[in-house]
Amino acid sequence: MTASHQKATVRVLSGQYFVYFAVLGLYLPFFNLWLHRLGFSGERIGAVSGVRSTAVVVMPLLWALAADRFKNRRALFVAANLLAASLFAAYLFTQSFWPILAITAVWAVFYAPIVSFMEAFAMEILGPERNQYGRVRVWGSASFIAVVLLAGWGVAAWGVWFILPAILAGSCIQAVLSLKFPDISADARMAPRLSRQDLAHFRRPATLVFLVAAFLMLASHGAYYGFYSIRLDELGYSGSFIGAMWALATGAEVVVMVKSKAILDRFSPRAILCVSLFAAVARWGLLATARNPAALIPIQLLHALTYGTFHVASIVYIERLIPPAARTVGQAVNNAMTYGAGLAAGFAVTGLLWEPWGAAGCFVLAGGLAAAGGLLFVGEILWERGRSRS
Repeated sequence: MTASHQKATVRVLSGQYFVYFAVLGLYLPFFNLWLHRLGFSGERIGAVSGVRSTAVVVMPLLWALAADRFKNRRALFVAANLLAASLFAAYLFTQSFWPILAITAVWAVFYAPIVSFMEAFAMEILGPERNQYGRVRVWGSASFIAVVLLAGWGVAAWGVWFILPAILAGSCIQAVLSLKFPDISADARMAPRLSRQDLAHFRRPATLVFLVAAFLMLASHGAYYGFYSIRLDELGYSGSFIGAMWALATGAEVVVMVKSKAILDRFSPRAILCVSLFAAVARWGLLATARNPAALIPIQLLHALTYGTFHVASIVYIERLIPPAARTVGQAVNNAMTYGAGLAAGFAVTGLLWEPWGAAGCFVLAGGLAAAGGLLFVGEILWERGRSRS
């Protein structure tokens, strides 16, 4: 890929991140709030969220295996975008639990692999400059901030009901833009075919420990991603305040994305992941009792560590653990264990415990999950160092 072609492709990829996370800025803070306003219980909200995250466990892996096998990632990426946008329209025609659950299950089949494809594209395009990843990904964070603030004001003014048409409109824009993505798979076709030896890298102790720790980290986020907006709503805060809290967290994340190259040049991905895991322990522990803005605002700034540095380091670290031929599968496995299985488990457990335990109990549990992941990850590092010295 020539330098000019690479720059043009990076611009297109940045645009994809921009639109994808703009839609996520509508979905993450307000979709579950819409379910809450429909009268769904915590258990049912957790079930809907869990179905979506469960699809992220399976479907990206299947799509990624097909992409790495046939070297035609772009065609599958476009198809996933078009079908996800089309299927989301079905939400506009029901407010009942079982139809919503069924729609989510089908829609998530095609929505789930989109971001893992984007991450694989990013690593392939950036190549040896992959420490620059955050500067591409920051466009997604910037759009998330803008949209979540606007959506928060919209919810305060008009109620939560406009969120679904807005998500559908954004999804359609994303689908149209996916057609503009250049075919960069020609270079990838020169790479070796995916083999059993490539897949064997996923059974290495370092890889397995990382994936389990990442699973626990995202499971700990289940209370936040699934119920933080509901928690603020129950405390009496307006939609604009809810949007501002999400925007504040993402603003902290933006700083990390912009500075990601300097951070990764100075610190190893392993060290960054350790700090992120234990920062999550502090964040969830503080959220267990926080009720007023003086406490809530600084806690949101910890998102820079619990999501920003963790995400950037994870994307780079998994690339170091697996061979180039398994690039798409590697990002899909990472996504499956974190935003798939991890969040699904977190949503399910929090949904079951939200009413009997309350917000405090659920966030304490979240802190415990993050602590378990941190201790496991540190333990593997110490074990490996001890083995190398013996």
